[in-house]
Amino acid sequence: MDLGLKDRVYIVTGATRGLGNATARALAADGAKVIVTGRDAKGAEEAAAELGPDAVGVAADNADPSAAQRLVDTARERFGRLDGVLISVGGPAPGFVADNTDDQWQTAFETVFLGAVRLARTAAAALGEGGVIGFVLSGSVHEPIAGLTISNGLRPGLAGFAKSLADELGPRGIRVVGVLPARIDTDRVRELDALSGDAEAARTANEARIPLRRYGTPEEFGKTAAFLLSPAASYLTGIMVPVDGGSRRGF
Repeated sequence: MDLGLKDRVYIVTGATRGLGNATARALAADGAKVIVTGRDAKGAEEAAAELGPDAVGVAADNADPSAAQRLVDTARERFGRLDGVLISVGGPAPGFVADNTDDQWQTAFETVFLGAVRLARTAAAALGEGGVIGFVLSGSVHEPIAGLTISNGLRPGLAGFAKSLADELGPRGIRVVGVLPARIDTDRVRELDALSGDAEAARTANEARIPLRRYGTPEEFGKTAAFLLSPAASYLTGIMVPVDGGSRRGF
């Protein structure tokens, strides 16, 4: 299938590793031009270099109020247009209700929630018909995950924002989608498994609860996200798509 990505321009945040990087790779592999961001300039530049000449690395922190407009301006200056954005950030600090501090909540709100809202709002002003805004969220949108209290608090709210945005931008022909990863084999998930004290046992137990009986790969996530961001998904908006091997028990 031709996803229609050739020469389209996307901003992908948090794309130096993990799910953001996997999505940037999938987009670039199908001919898209990509602005790759990360907090570290060297890391962003190296990640972009691996994607080829049609990728640009930019140091950007989603919590920085100036980052959103700077990224949109970079896309226009470097490639002359902007077709979409995928907003991905590292997961907030793990912990239970009694463990997480006010500072951890505030930091997570600035990066995971407000930074995403700001970038989506800025991108919405720049996109035209056929544009798309994607959010990398979490299975915690539907079902709380033990030990990830901050994520459980913020991700559902961001999904609600995304749904409101889809309603508001639909008349302009701009789509909004959410992608909900569960146990994808990334550094983040391996770190969470290790918090149990026995990472191998934790993974085995988690895999036993997944209908496909394995963790997903970043590449599987990236291909799903790239499809949702592509013109091939032109009649999909306001949806939350789980990439979880069947883990979610609801319909």
